[in-house]
Amino acid sequence: MPVLLEKARPPFLVSNDPAKLDLEVIHGFLSNSYWSPGIPLAVLQRAVAGSLCFGLYHNGSQIGFARIVTDHATFAYLCDVFVLEEYRGRGLGHWLIQTLTEHPDLQALRRTILVTRDAHGLYEKFGFCPLVRPEGYMELHRPNVCEAQHLPE
Repeated sequence: MPVLLEKARPPFLVSNDPAKLDLEVIHGFLSNSYWSPGIPLAVLQRAVAGSLCFGLYHNGSQIGFARIVTDHATFAYLCDVFVLEEYRGRGLGHWLIQTLTEHPDLQALRRTILVTRDAHGLYEKFGFCPLVRPEGYMELHRPNVCEAQHLPE
């Protein structure tokens, strides 16, 4: 069980308590994002269940999210990071990433990776940089896999 971490800056809160997550808000954003368009709710539920997730809240309502896929020992993949548009420009995304990078379960990892189209400046502030040896990385990329998973819910 991951260590529970919460940081407050009233009226805002960052928490990795899974009970606080609002899957309706998360699904609403992610299913319309460029990186997971149309993701089925059932797929999102499985992804959340298998990840260390952080919610960003304003007066108890979810306004942001970040997910870490990790073995809690050597490796992590940071993904699905967002702050709702009406809350951007206040440093909340920075605070969300800062809080999750400080989580005790992530301190001894050898490698944490992420993929971003447009937020390089944010992640560079936390030590992320382009791949040192990109020629060593490979991927099996199936961008339309969620379309095949649209099952009745």
